[in-house]
Amino acid sequence: MIGAPRHGYTLAPTCPAVADNFSAKSVRPLAFWPGNRNNGPTDSTNLSFFWAAGQRMRFIHTADWHLGRLFHGIHLTEDQAYVLRGQFLDLVRDVKPHAVIIAGDIYDRSVPPTESVELFNELLERLALALRVPVIFIAGNHDSPQRVAFGAKMFVGANVHVFGNPENPAGCVTLEDEHGKVVFYAVPYAEPPMIRALLADNAVTDHDRAMRACLRCIKTADCRSVLIAHGFVAGGKSSDSERLLTVGGSGAVALDAFDGFNYVALGHLHASQSLDDARRVQYCGSPLKYSFSEAEHKKCVHVVEMDAAGACTVKQHCLKPRRDVRCVEGFLTDLLTAPPDAATQEDYLRITLQDTTALLDPIGKLRQVYPNVLEIDRPMFSGIGQTGSGSVDARKLTDADLFNAFFTEVTGAAPDAAQGAMYAETVNQLRQQQRETV
Repeated sequence: MIGAPRHGYTLAPTCPAVADNFSAKSVRPLAFWPGNRNNGPTDSTNLSFFWAAGQRMRFIHTADWHLGRLFHGIHLTEDQAYVLRGQFLDLVRDVKPHAVIIAGDIYDRSVPPTESVELFNELLERLALALRVPVIFIAGNHDSPQRVAFGAKMFVGANVHVFGNPENPAGCVTLEDEHGKVVFYAVPYAEPPMIRALLADNAVTDHDRAMRACLRCIKTADCRSVLIAHGFVAGGKSSDSERLLTVGGSGAVALDAFDGFNYVALGHLHASQSLDDARRVQYCGSPLKYSFSEAEHKKCVHVVEMDAAGACTVKQHCLKPRRDVRCVEGFLTDLLTAPPDAATQEDYLRITLQDTTALLDPIGKLRQVYPNVLEIDRPMFSGIGQTGSGSVDARKLTDADLFNAFFTEVTGAAPDAAQGAMYAETVNQLRQQQRETV
C-alpha cells in the first residue's frame, strides 16, 4: 500500500489492480485538519476519536438513507435529521469506530432537494472533521453516480472516500488495527450494460454477471477484507419501498459471488438481515421506515468488530424515529373515542377500518385526532365494482403488472413474450438514462 501507516491506518485511492495510476505523492491522508493545516495531527491527546493503539477493527455499517424521501407527499427530511444528527452521531461518538460505511442510496433520487444535500454535507463534516472518523460510501441505484462522486479526489484529504462512478469497477481503502491491514473494497451500483461496455465483456447480461465481473477486477490483498456493495442478493427479503433494479429477467446476485470476503456490507434492501449462517453477508437496512410494509421492522445500524482471523461480530444498534410508521385496525368510533397516546399521536398511520357501513369523511375525522393518517383501507368495500373473480390491490402491482393489465384491457389479449421483452428493454433503458443524465 501507499506509504507507511500513520496513526494506525493507510489509505489507497483504488484497488491494487489499478493503483499504478496513482503515485504515493498523489494521496495525502489527513491533508487537512482543523487547526493544523500543514502536517496533520501531531498531538495524540487531541485525537479523542481516533482508535487507540491495540484496538481491534471496528466499523459501523449503514445504508439506504434516502435523504429527500417523500412519504405519501410528506417530506421526511426532519425525521431523517432527527435520527442521523442525534442517535447516529451519538453512536459514532460512543463507539469510536475505525470507519463509517454507507452502502449506497445516500439520496432518494438522482437530483436531491437542497435541504437533503445540506443535511448530508453537515453529517459528513461532523463525522470526518469533528469526530475525525473516516467515511467510506458508494452510490446506490437511487443516486446519480456523477453527482455523488463530485470532489471525490479532494475529499480523500478529509478522510471521506467516495465511490460513485464505476470507471474503476472496484476501489478500496486500507485501514489498520493491532492485527494488521483490513482492505475495504467498494463497488458502486451500476447497470449491467454500463459494466458490459466498461469491461468490454459481452457476457455481462444481468446483475449477477455484472457483480462477478467487477469483483474479478479486485486483486485481493493477502489480508482481511470487507466488501461494500449495493444490489439485490438472492435470499434477501424485500419491502414495498425498494425500487426494482430491472424489469424482466433477474436482478438478483447469487450469494456465492461474495465468497472470500470476511464481511460484505450491503445496501438496497431496507430490512436488517443476514443472508448466511456465518452472518458474514449482511444488509443493515434503512435507518427509517419508508413504507407501511416496514411497519414491523426494527430499524438499526450494524456495529461490526473483526478479530485477527477476520471473524466478525455484528451488533445491531436500534434507532428510534421521531414519528413511527404503524398499521392500526379498528372501528371508526373506537379509534376516535380512545384516548390517544401523546408519544404516538403524530405517528404515520395506515388505518384499516372494520366498519361495514358507509362512513362520512372518515379520514377527515381521524386526522382531527391523529394528524398523520396517510392511508385508510376499507376491506369490506375493496372488491366492489370489480368484474374479476377477486379483488386486486393496485398499489402492490409492479410497473410490468400494470402494463400487462393495460395491454390486455386495450387489445383483448395478454402481451406475448416478444412484446414483454420489448417493454422490459425500453423501461430499463429509460431508467438507466434517467439515473445517468437527470
